[in-house]
Amino acid sequence: MIVTHLSLTDFRNYRSAEVALTSGANLFVGSNGQGKTNLVESLAYLSTLGSHRVSVDHAMIRQGTDSAIIRARLVSGERQILAEVQLNRSSPNRAQINRSVIKTRELPRYFSSVLFAPEDLALIRGDPAVRRRFLDELLVLRSPRISGVIMDYDRVVRQRNTLLKSARASAVRGDLLSTLDIWDERLVTLGSQLIEARTGLVAELSPEVAAAYTSIAGEDHRATLANQLSIFTSPSGAGEANDDEAGAVGLRHGGVTAADAAVAFRSSLSRRRRHELERGVTLVGPHRDDLVLELNSLPARGYASHGESWSFALALKLASAILLRRESSTGDPVLMLDDVFAELDQSRRDRLAYAVRDFEQVLITAAVFDDVPQELTGNTVHISRGTIVERTVS
Repeated sequence: MIVTHLSLTDFRNYRSAEVALTSGANLFVGSNGQGKTNLVESLAYLSTLGSHRVSVDHAMIRQGTDSAIIRARLVSGERQILAEVQLNRSSPNRAQINRSVIKTRELPRYFSSVLFAPEDLALIRGDPAVRRRFLDELLVLRSPRISGVIMDYDRVVRQRNTLLKSARASAVRGDLLSTLDIWDERLVTLGSQLIEARTGLVAELSPEVAAAYTSIAGEDHRATLANQLSIFTSPSGAGEANDDEAGAVGLRHGGVTAADAAVAFRSSLSRRRRHELERGVTLVGPHRDDLVLELNSLPARGYASHGESWSFALALKLASAILLRRESSTGDPVLMLDDVFAELDQSRRDRLAYAVRDFEQVLITAAVFDDVPQELTGNTVHISRGTIVERTVS
């Protein structure tokens, strides 16, 4: 799949923008703060319904306006699609495919992309929530139906936490605990499905990440992934002692079936009920899990150098694109590299250019034209102050 044209209205710093794109590499060049990243952010929104930079949609609407429009013409083989979304400040967002209204949450079915940005260093150095979000976004891109499981699970966790807080505050346990048993079953059913999906994804992703890391870094540092699952930690384990840190207990390198997860989940909830009632919060489940990243058997977080961290984060995104490509009936996902090459030495720049060479479409942003290997500069768009000032095609 490729994007042949991107149109923006009142998105970020663009009052209006019309950008023609080609297959292969497309480079957006401009000084910092001119709007390069805004272009790839808009396309990423079409496939993930979220931004890698902000948590609320209205932050992407140009100041002083009530709505923003992202419109992209997509081509996959003989099929042509016009995908549109309108972001609104004070009303629900609206989406269309080929001028027909659809539910906004259905947009990712029509367009697939993988974006790497400097913010993705948080995959290596940040909190577990960042890595959980990475896995869940990839799951939704592969199978949009899982988004319903994720949303329902999050809703159950919130409602169960409310019940636990009420039980703690009132010290009246009878009816509340009976109700809690009902919520426990819903938590286990949904959570076990999510655990199975995440651990299966990690098992598929692991060899691709190892290969991608070697291709980018130029040497094998044994990049590995493992699941840190809270349902397998003991009541005195590190997973309970610190809500934001994953301990050594509960690591799983392979997939876990929903049935096996459900058994462990129920047992863990039973063991920790007293602690949950004391704290008024759900202590086990996918919302407490982590993706453990290691280089040479050491945690990447805290041990990896800056260059190693960049290579690992890039490898995660490149491996994601490879998985999506392998099973897609609509062609490759659009691969987007935001301000990547400035952070890499020349050898890693060349290796990354080689690694992405055969993707159907690659979108790249850079502040300095010479930072990008020549083979990726065929279609170059120059940007200044939210305006497309020049386009060169070689």
